[in-house]
Amino acid sequence: MTEPFTVAIDGPAAAGKGTISKAVAERFGFAHLDTGLLYRAVGAKMLLGVEPIEAAQTLKAEDLQAPDLRSAEVAEAASKVAVIPEVRAALVDFQCAFARRAGGAVLDGRDIGTVICPEAEVKLFVTASPEVRAHRRYLELMAKGADTTEDAVLADVVARDARDRERATAPLRAAADAVFLDTSHMDIDSAVEAAARAIEAKRGERG
Repeated sequence: MTEPFTVAIDGPAAAGKGTISKAVAERFGFAHLDTGLLYRAVGAKMLLGVEPIEAAQTLKAEDLQAPDLRSAEVAEAASKVAVIPEVRAALVDFQCAFARRAGGAVLDGRDIGTVICPEAEVKLFVTASPEVRAHRRYLELMAKGADTTEDAVLADVVARDARDRERATAPLRAAADAVFLDTSHMDIDSAVEAAARAIEAKRGERG
């Protein structure tokens, strides 16, 4: 495939959208962009003292390789900068250009199917219960040696969900034509297969 083909994958934190996105991108030979990394990179720069809007406007590719972008502290900062309209605007053009690159692209985030790529050929909304997502995130943090409790992680997940859904600009919500994928009781292989079937169906419609 040489023409653009965009797969937009949205959903709340720890639902599995990142893992699914990487897997289907590899399967279909599409480029992959974790758009949350853009916001994490801006959040990381903010923690270093850079004003958020300036951080977004001056973001470079190498900033996406910064250490500790997956830390809980950076995730919290990313969620805060993501509610700033000027930050989101500064990052939109990069995402839109990536989405329509030749050969296909998978983008995962929270507003891909609704704001960044409303004309995406495939839209998935990956979700899971807050308790399941908190347990997954807790296990990840424990593996990294973090000092926290599952109750604290659940509280963070619930707070982040509220912030993402209630922000004035590009709130977290499923596109009207998105395929829902609830991973609460699915292993990763089953979730990837379900996503792949949805993509194959759309590719088939295009002939």
